[in-house]
Amino acid sequence: MILRDATPVDVPVLLGFIRDLAAFEREPDAVKMTEPQLHYALFGARPRAEALVAETEAGASGFAIWFETFNTWTGTPALYLEDIFVVPAARKLGIGKAIFAHLAKLAVTRGWRRMEWSVLNWNEPAVDFYTGLGAEPLADWTKYRLSGAALTAVATGG
Repeated sequence: MILRDATPVDVPVLLGFIRDLAAFEREPDAVKMTEPQLHYALFGARPRAEALVAETEAGASGFAIWFETFNTWTGTPALYLEDIFVVPAARKLGIGKAIFAHLAKLAVTRGWRRMEWSVLNWNEPAVDFYTGLGAEPLADWTKYRLSGAALTAVATGG
């Protein structure tokens, strides 16, 4: 197994993994992103995120997409893991652990103080995996989202 930085050639594979992840998360029709949008986000003039691809003998077997955030309390950046996915046939091969080790090393090397991500409460295998790494759920925090008509209403003062 190898982990490597994604390249523009990987965009179709990455988008396929994103769709696979959405299907796993019971939202198969939620992905609206196009290949050009993903290409621009990862490789445009001002990249919004970074990505890696995990490869096994079977080919591309997983991915991660992350971006830099900023914490005002520590005054330092942090790594936010937006998505991680390993194809079912490649699970239990250590790919997830290797991805987390890679990202943790990246964060430490860049001087970032922490890594954060979200997980669906019902995804017990992922929760068990994350707690096995030593990650802790932030029980006192609830994630909020403003989107669609509500976002527009706030933006327009309506």
